[in-house]
Amino acid sequence: MVSPSYAIELLKKALELYTPSRSEAALANLIKDKCVNELGFEQVNIDSVGNIIASKGTGAPRILLCGHMDTVPGQVPVRIEDGYIYGRGASDAKAPLIAMLLAASEFPKQGGTVTFAGVVDEEGNATGVKQLVKSKLGVDYAIFGEPSGVENITVAYKGRLAIRLTCDVGDSAHASAPWLAKNSIEEMYDFWKAVKAEIERVGTAENKAKSISCSLTEITGGSSHNVTPQKCKITIDIRVPTITTCENVLRMVDTVITKVASEKGVKATYRIEDKTEPFEADHSSPLVRALLLSVLDVRKKRPMLLRKTGTGDMNVLGHNFKIPVITYGPGDPHASHTADERVNIDEYVSSIEVYERALFHMSRLHHLRKK
Repeated sequence: MVSPSYAIELLKKALELYTPSRSEAALANLIKDKCVNELGFEQVNIDSVGNIIASKGTGAPRILLCGHMDTVPGQVPVRIEDGYIYGRGASDAKAPLIAMLLAASEFPKQGGTVTFAGVVDEEGNATGVKQLVKSKLGVDYAIFGEPSGVENITVAYKGRLAIRLTCDVGDSAHASAPWLAKNSIEEMYDFWKAVKAEIERVGTAENKAKSISCSLTEITGGSSHNVTPQKCKITIDIRVPTITTCENVLRMVDTVITKVASEKGVKATYRIEDKTEPFEADHSSPLVRALLLSVLDVRKKRPMLLRKTGTGDMNVLGHNFKIPVITYGPGDPHASHTADERVNIDEYVSSIEVYERALFHMSRLHHLRKK
């Protein structure tokens, strides 16, 4: 196993590189240099969108360890303090990324094939993981590196449906004579209220993981401070649990929008900006069993299986490749994206061993299953 001091220093270097979405090249080059010169990977390349992909070994099982190199905007001074390392991306998700890289470097070649991928733009439009799907990378199992906490495994993510809705009232008027035209911002409020009410009526379940949620995240409207707005646009972000589908929710939303537009006599159109289906791992798969055993081996504690309310890259890969996928990594999700983003150093170092044991157990269980 790589030394803790090496692991900490490499994470520190990664954090010192500012890598908001689509600005990940410096980190990709750092990882490539380490893979070629220090970590013993056999094939290393940076693909057309900027993903760094490194592999070693041959044959089955073919295991993918995938994390993202980008962060949300905003810098956090890198420092080590009270057992934590601080920096933008410390939790989401450079600690999982570097831990997976180091674990993959220790995987014995005779155990199968391990591929490490550091992808771009996860915080943006998932450009990196979509490119992995296009590349038709041959894998049997995949682990995504996101902060679950070192003693938790994320087995499910909600899907996401993002809708950009436009209300056009057809005319505008001087603000001093508002009775001469409808106000698109005021009209839009009724669309939002109706969509939200229907989602809450139909989608509320006994817990948040099984409920449909929606948020109004963007609004634009108006052309001048003294003109009533003819057009208003909003973005509605809807999170879809595994008990339904994005298509079912979209039909419901479409019905509501059509009904309100008819009642109010205004024009309403929308476009779909994202449609990512929910995903849940097969709890009986060798992958989930391997991670359970690995956390038990290293932490001496049975991990919790989490169903998260967010949406992750594992949704995209799981649905496209039709393989077992889970998400695991050190870090507190609630520290992600904050002004004090950090990861516990002991948990980060411990997670490297968990990933290593997971690779061992996946290889063992895969061959047992084949026999």
